[in-house]
Amino acid sequence: MAGKRNPWGKPSGSNGGNGDGGGESGGESGASDGGGDKAGDKSSGPRNPWLPGGGGTDKGRRSATIEDLFKNRGPEGPSRGGPGGPNFRIPQRPNGKSWMPVIIIGLLALALGISMVHQIGPREEAVVKTLGKYSSTLEPGLQFTLPFPIQTVDVENVSGVRAVRIPAGAQQQKLILTGDQNLVDLTYIVRWNINDLPNYKFKLADPIETVNEAAEAAMRATVAEKTLDDTFSGQGRAEIELDVRERMQQALNEYEAGIRVLGVEIDKADPPSEVVDAFRDVSVAEQNADALRNQAQGYAQQTLARAEGEAEAFDKVYEQYRLAPQVTRQRLYYETMERVLSQTDKTIIEPGGVTPYLALPQINRSTQPQPQPVTTTTTAGGQ
Repeated sequence: MAGKRNPWGKPSGSNGGNGDGGGESGGESGASDGGGDKAGDKSSGPRNPWLPGGGGTDKGRRSATIEDLFKNRGPEGPSRGGPGGPNFRIPQRPNGKSWMPVIIIGLLALALGISMVHQIGPREEAVVKTLGKYSSTLEPGLQFTLPFPIQTVDVENVSGVRAVRIPAGAQQQKLILTGDQNLVDLTYIVRWNINDLPNYKFKLADPIETVNEAAEAAMRATVAEKTLDDTFSGQGRAEIELDVRERMQQALNEYEAGIRVLGVEIDKADPPSEVVDAFRDVSVAEQNADALRNQAQGYAQQTLARAEGEAEAFDKVYEQYRLAPQVTRQRLYYETMERVLSQTDKTIIEPGGVTPYLALPQINRSTQPQPQPVTTTTTAGGQ
């Protein structure tokens, strides 16, 4: 081990380690002994590698504790003085001051700059409020305002179609009284959009509720002027929808609501659920009555057409009669007698030189074909 340093310190009794340097070492050792124990205690003895600092002497040596092991350890392991460690410090400016105020001021300036730039969509508009009070309206495009909180911007889609269903629930009823004192359950849809954004934002406390109330008032006023049949028929529904739209628009214009009513559509028109069975019976009876009425009208039209045909034929005969009365009278007589006598078994002949009896009816019946009897054939085991 000559020429190598022992990591555990100089062992005791190391004077005889080397012949050449024995005296020298012994002299040093004697000097050390004569000089005092304190110096020898600080420089000699094995070092404890587990103590903080990686060294120590045997005198006062102690075992490492938990605090010693984790004293210089952070959540990511032993600290080596890198960024994020306990010794990390933000670089300073050349004048020795911290960069933190500059960073904070830069972030605030960036936030204020972002709040000053606004991109308004092609179907949108925006209202600008200065210290909470309306000041202007922004059109579509890239727009600039004062920074927040001096000016605030509220963007709305003004061209998009919005729909309101009344009543809102599918199982709810909206009973409306008709002009003939009947109740009808109506469900309808109102479509609208915004045509004046400042009025829409600042004239109405609740735009959706305002549209609902205006639609219901207009529908009740319109249906009260119609009958129950009008609300069920296609033409009556179209008239009701048009009237409701006009009434709604007039009311909203008076409110300065900034809303344009695009259309009203009746989705369902039914009788109240409590009388739906009776209403169906009435509907069936009305349909039967309509069918019988149509049948009677058809019979009347057929009878009238037949009578008109006979009258036209009589007029033609009358024209011929006026031209030759005697010939026409005789022809009519012959045709009438032929039609009448062809249905009887009697034969009328002129007297004189004629056999008194001729069995013409029996001869006629014998010459006519007789109907064949229908026979059925049954097989064995058949029934």
